[in-house]
Amino acid sequence: MTAPVNPLRDPQDRRLPRIAGPSGLVLFGVTGDLSRKKVMPAIYDLANRGLLPPGFSLIGFARRGWAEQDFAQIVHDSVREHARTEFREEVWHQLSEGFRFVPGDFDDDAAFDQLRRTMDELDAVRGTGGNFAFYLAIPPSFFGAVAGQLKKHALAQPGTDSWRRVVVEKPFGHDLVSARELNAILDQVFAPEAIFRIDHYLGKETVQNILAMRFANNLFEPIWNSNYVDHVQITMAEDIGIGGRAGYYDGVGAARDVIQNHLLQLMALVAIEEPTSFAADSLRVEKLKILRSVARPSRLDQTTARGQYAAGWAGGVHVPGFLEEEGISGSSTTETFAAVRLDIQTRRWAGVPFYLRTGKRLGRRVTEVAVVFKKAPYQPFGATSTEELTENALVVRVQPDEGMTIRFGAKVPGTAMEIRDVNMDFAYGGTFTEASPEAYERLILDVLLGDPPLFPQHEEVELSWRILDPIIEHWARKGSPESYPAGSWGPESAVRMLARDGRTWRRP
Repeated sequence: MTAPVNPLRDPQDRRLPRIAGPSGLVLFGVTGDLSRKKVMPAIYDLANRGLLPPGFSLIGFARRGWAEQDFAQIVHDSVREHARTEFREEVWHQLSEGFRFVPGDFDDDAAFDQLRRTMDELDAVRGTGGNFAFYLAIPPSFFGAVAGQLKKHALAQPGTDSWRRVVVEKPFGHDLVSARELNAILDQVFAPEAIFRIDHYLGKETVQNILAMRFANNLFEPIWNSNYVDHVQITMAEDIGIGGRAGYYDGVGAARDVIQNHLLQLMALVAIEEPTSFAADSLRVEKLKILRSVARPSRLDQTTARGQYAAGWAGGVHVPGFLEEEGISGSSTTETFAAVRLDIQTRRWAGVPFYLRTGKRLGRRVTEVAVVFKKAPYQPFGATSTEELTENALVVRVQPDEGMTIRFGAKVPGTAMEIRDVNMDFAYGGTFTEASPEAYERLILDVLLGDPPLFPQHEEVELSWRILDPIIEHWARKGSPESYPAGSWGPESAVRMLARDGRTWRRP
């Protein structure tokens, strides 16, 4: 008689969380905003939820001459300020016992020798089992130096029963050529399956819910095609300016910062065919098909728009324009708003434009995917009955107020026959008792588990640059971006871009 399966040991039981095995994380760039505001708090939140092993260890590597207690204090302060879950002393005490700090420069051989000794010590006293992920929370210009040192000091080479992985943050290069160079550097040191490129948007619950909504229900998939869909709008809007990021943002701009990674990945998830499974390889195959099918952008003066925010009012406060921000040259041509129309040349999506836009100092902070449907081919109503009726739409809200809205027409009570738009709304916060984990929690746990379905591989990165490079090169020949007032929804050229197609942007 076959023994019943123990659900605590059944990897197919999705009701139970996955817990990382023995492991540690080496964090390069521990002094930066990314580490303090995202990575360190996410590690604590994972520990607080019981998803890290008891011996999990964190090694900080930076140029500052801190002692280990100083590093622990930095992590403590970051967790207190930015963690999603409540602070518990017993969790903190167990976690902090595994903290170590290695001071040094990226070209310092002695520092990497010390890093190797520290990892060996943690294997012995914390039981990390030789399993380490190297998190490069540093500018891409330093990736080569760090990867070279890891190879030189035999830190990237796993043992027979252990693993070594590397995590890199966007931007993955600044164009196709640099992306290939970066991929080549990493490929010389790590196996392809050991390279994890983090796109934190792909770790958000609502982004993953696009897949669940499409493929777990028979309600949407039959109309998810050019027979019924008029167009798709994907928006990532921020109400803030560049803040203290002038050194990073100037010369990068909105298109490289957001469209090349976040928005093209969202577009791919909206457009993919049903994968054979949700394993990494199956998802990647379908995403690659979409990215390869994107037509080379043409008529770029009419199908793209860019802008640069000027002084104006945002949140009731008068704010400076981009050219007046500290650290920005008065002659900068970096765009803070970018919009593009892309067309996917497949049977499912032929004739359906995808409009992608992103910008800073816009009307509000919101990220959403709006699938806008065609109007009914025939409506047996008087012209005045449907004056206030627009197209049906399905809107996935990625942030804030995570959820989904369906817009459709309904009769107004008490009238002969007047039809008006109404919304049917699903909100995560009102349906599920547990708050959604932060994206970095999900992604860091996936790294430790070696589960890469949400991480773009090098071919996806290169295909994304192949789409974007012609647009950026076109803009470089056109001079300065169009100005738009802070607090608005972007430049007039973006409005005209959709108006040429007989459409308008949504006001989220």
